[in-house]
Amino acid sequence: MEFLEIIKGKILPWNLIDKRVAMWRFLDKKIVFTNGCFDILHLGHIEYLAKARSMGNLLIIGLNSDASIHKIKGPDRPVNDENSRAMVLASLSFVDAVILFDEETPAELIRRINPDILVKGNDYRADQIAGHDIVEAHGGKVVTIELTPGYSTTGIISRINHPEKH
Repeated sequence: MEFLEIIKGKILPWNLIDKRVAMWRFLDKKIVFTNGCFDILHLGHIEYLAKARSMGNLLIIGLNSDASIHKIKGPDRPVNDENSRAMVLASLSFVDAVILFDEETPAELIRRINPDILVKGNDYRADQIAGHDIVEAHGGKVVTIELTPGYSTTGIISRINHPEKH
């Protein structure tokens, strides 16, 4: 199998989620889930995702669709389209699956996957994280990870658009 096919195979459509999760559960895999826009992948994202993956056997990323990001961040975002962002994330060796979602939060996706561990950055409190109640109701854990200082997509875009201010 070619590498490009392997990468594309990690981007799961919604109709395959249940089968794939059932297989992983049968194999007794600990599933870690996180979500985000991941518009311009940077060091902060890599460190965050690597730490998340270290908490279990599999890392599933819920990726905000372009439409979802427009609602959350405005008409100028995302910089990179959803297919590009999904391919970049799926190419990371420690990412096992990427699933696009259109809603503002991944609550429905979390309900479908029912991860063992739900991870977000520590710019959120556990009780602010979408889906925390779903995960905790099934005995899972909600974990926040310290973010890498100085790295954010918004900051990178600002430095590109206004280099004179940095």
